[in-house]
Amino acid sequence: MRTLERVSQFAGSTFAIWVLLFAFLSFFAPSGFTWIAPHINLLLGIVMFGMGLTLSTSDFKEVLKRPKDVAIGVVGQFLIMPGIAFLLAKGLHLPAEIAVGVILVGCCPGGTSSNVMTFLAKGDVPLSVTITSCTTILAPIVTPALILLLASQWIPVDPSSLFVSILQIVIVPIVLGVVIKRLFNKQAEASVKVLPLVSIIAIVAIVTAVVSVNQQNIAKTGLLIFAVVILHNILGYLIGYFFGKLFKMDLSKKKAVAIEVGMQNSGLGAALAAANFSPLSAVPSAIFSVWHNISGPILATIFNRMKDKKATTLKTEQTITK
Repeated sequence: MRTLERVSQFAGSTFAIWVLLFAFLSFFAPSGFTWIAPHINLLLGIVMFGMGLTLSTSDFKEVLKRPKDVAIGVVGQFLIMPGIAFLLAKGLHLPAEIAVGVILVGCCPGGTSSNVMTFLAKGDVPLSVTITSCTTILAPIVTPALILLLASQWIPVDPSSLFVSILQIVIVPIVLGVVIKRLFNKQAEASVKVLPLVSIIAIVAIVTAVVSVNQQNIAKTGLLIFAVVILHNILGYLIGYFFGKLFKMDLSKKKAVAIEVGMQNSGLGAALAAANFSPLSAVPSAIFSVWHNISGPILATIFNRMKDKKATTLKTEQTITK
């Protein structure tokens, strides 16, 4: 078990490298990875089951302790990224399938990796965890509604099908994880230590599946999609940060909100696209998964070096007084 823990820690610290490596491999040798595509929903279900094993009532206590902060993060998540995605799709006149894919990933809830990035950024981790949990629980209703509202002008959208997909690949596995944790707490606690490794393997597999199936399309439109994804992600971070500032949050909260808004559950985006739209619609989510594992650590490093001016001024005044 200790060996697995060490491997899990190593994999977690080098996540971006593995995603990039296997994305390139699946692009240049797609035939070796296309067999994974039919199992995307199962792979994401495993990730969500792992999330369920880590959830506890304390993750939702922040809602009662500071509902305003949580509401700001949740509203920001479901307002900013979908809005940016829609504006990019319209403004850049994206092809229908790519436009839907960008909107789809924008309408997804926050990803669990945002919690790790918030920790590295010295942000408000409890707030980050609560926002991720709340947006994930709300996703079956909010995500289909947003996709219907924003993407239906490009392609027919069946919100009931999206609702069922999210229930099957997100909510059911999470609930199972919570139940297993409640019934077999000791075993669940032990398994949590190797969950990062399982999640990384699953996410890498999802990315390679999407890339391999869409190799020819990516060769034609990959640069356009990559540019849109990078712009989408960076604008999400920036607007998320200023959204927190608008409500006069302190620095640690602004960091948490910025990261939560900018980092999406791109695995869910890929799974929804593959199940409900075209294979090409899943490509923005796959590229987002690669990119945010590069941009997230960069932003966390920048945020880590930022200091709250008010807190610094207060400490200085206390020192002078003493």
